[in-house]
Amino acid sequence: MSTRLKPKLLSVMKTYNKEQFVKDVIAGLIVAIIALPLSIALAISSGVSPEQGLYTAIIAGFFISLLGGSRVQIGGPSATFMVVVYSVVAAHGTEGLLITTILAGIILILFGLLKLGSVIKYIPYPITVGFTSGIALTIFSSQIKDFFGMNLGAVPTGFIDKWKLYFASFDQMQWMPFMIGAIALAILIIWPKINKKIPASLISIIVTTALVAFLKLDVQTIGTQYTNLSSSFPMPSIPHITWSKIETLLSPAFTIAFLCSLESLLSAVVSDGMIGSKHRSNMELVAEGVANIASGLFGGMPATGAIARTVANIKNGGRTPIAGVVHAITLLFILLFLMPLVKMIPLATLAAVLIMVSYNMSEWRMFKKLLSAPKSDVVVLLSTFFLTVLFDLTLAISVGMILTAFLFMKRMTDVTDIQGIEMNDDDDDLELLDEELKEALSDEILIYEINGPFFFGAADKFLDSIQSLQGPSKVLIIRLRNVPVIDATAVHALNLLHDNCQRSNTTLILSEVNDSPYKVIKRVGLVREIGRAQVCRQFDQAIERAKQLIQTV
Repeated sequence: MSTRLKPKLLSVMKTYNKEQFVKDVIAGLIVAIIALPLSIALAISSGVSPEQGLYTAIIAGFFISLLGGSRVQIGGPSATFMVVVYSVVAAHGTEGLLITTILAGIILILFGLLKLGSVIKYIPYPITVGFTSGIALTIFSSQIKDFFGMNLGAVPTGFIDKWKLYFASFDQMQWMPFMIGAIALAILIIWPKINKKIPASLISIIVTTALVAFLKLDVQTIGTQYTNLSSSFPMPSIPHITWSKIETLLSPAFTIAFLCSLESLLSAVVSDGMIGSKHRSNMELVAEGVANIASGLFGGMPATGAIARTVANIKNGGRTPIAGVVHAITLLFILLFLMPLVKMIPLATLAAVLIMVSYNMSEWRMFKKLLSAPKSDVVVLLSTFFLTVLFDLTLAISVGMILTAFLFMKRMTDVTDIQGIEMNDDDDDLELLDEELKEALSDEILIYEINGPFFFGAADKFLDSIQSLQGPSKVLIIRLRNVPVIDATAVHALNLLHDNCQRSNTTLILSEVNDSPYKVIKRVGLVREIGRAQVCRQFDQAIERAKQLIQTV
């Protein structure tokens, strides 16, 4: 088995010992406590039942740890998917979500098998910050109803429509749910300053649930909202898949696969730095794919490696995938035996937990810093952010990538410089020629130099510069010593230039062609068209060839 596609569990078990097992068990138990409210809250906010969040954390968390390429990755449902999942459920129901999750899993496996794990890291940072901040704002917006205890029924999916409804319905705010939510939020903010070992989310849930239960407060809980909540574990089943459904759901599936790749590998990189390890990115993607397929078959949601839970695992002593397996088993135990207690958790408390999640993932400090970056990066950042909030995450990422590509091409075009060189210029190579020869050749030879990548963005700039030439010349030398790469459009521009030179009885010489560009122009036949003698590796050879051509005219 290739090392790159070998689960980390197989590697770490060679040196595993009892002491590390105890640490992994403790870490797994703590992470399960952190994952419990998050899994339930994300499921509710995504438009599915609470137990589906637990199914996801159990099944996907188990497979991500069992097969993953990271020692400490903890998998489960993520806030990153919430917007996409909610849209799929609203349009296609729970079955549509299961099909989308399975499709995303297949795509992730293909990503891993095609060894695309290292490619994901090339996603521009402004895009990542833009859509992450946009998702954070969307999550925050989705929690206003439960946090303030509003009885609004179905809430519009659109950001603007949602806030219009909120502002128009604030007279329906109920003070008791709001007070419970505010207490939960205060605990989430203050408790980490008092004790970092016990999760703040656990304390907020215990305190607010106890208040609601013992004081018999009129506050909506998981049990009152979801009366048919199941405490049994489902058997796997295949949803009814048709080709038309695949065509419809392939786009959100790709979005989920992309987001899963991005978040899980980012989490793996962060954890590598914390424990001094190195993850296997392609194996991680395959594991994420298997986990999502399994989650879909067991009625769950999309899942990924989660940074917050992974960091909590590390800080509590987890160092092997056993911690992630323990986390999954613990959640299974809670589902089977403690569901009556889970039903008592107030919805306002879960809203507070997700409001805190949205704040932590908003990256507002980095967002603010990036506003001082070059204008092109600011354009990408703001475009991705506003498109995520106002329209669609898929559209936001697509537009962000296209904008980045165009702005990058613009930068490269600006970097590429095309300039003419006169025979009397102060140039080290021209210093080799005596003054009499310079004067004799000055009217006969025209020299142009290209500095920088010669690609389609710079090809038009090159042709414009050449077409502005004044006066006849017998030889045109194009110096390419500072051209590291060349593409097909640039080769086409050289072809056009060669045709123009032939019509004006001018000989084109290419000078100092580097290895990479030379292979390209030779492969497409440009060397043959121009003539091997007119493609010179050294500038003095180009001048010597130009002298020969002038003398034979």
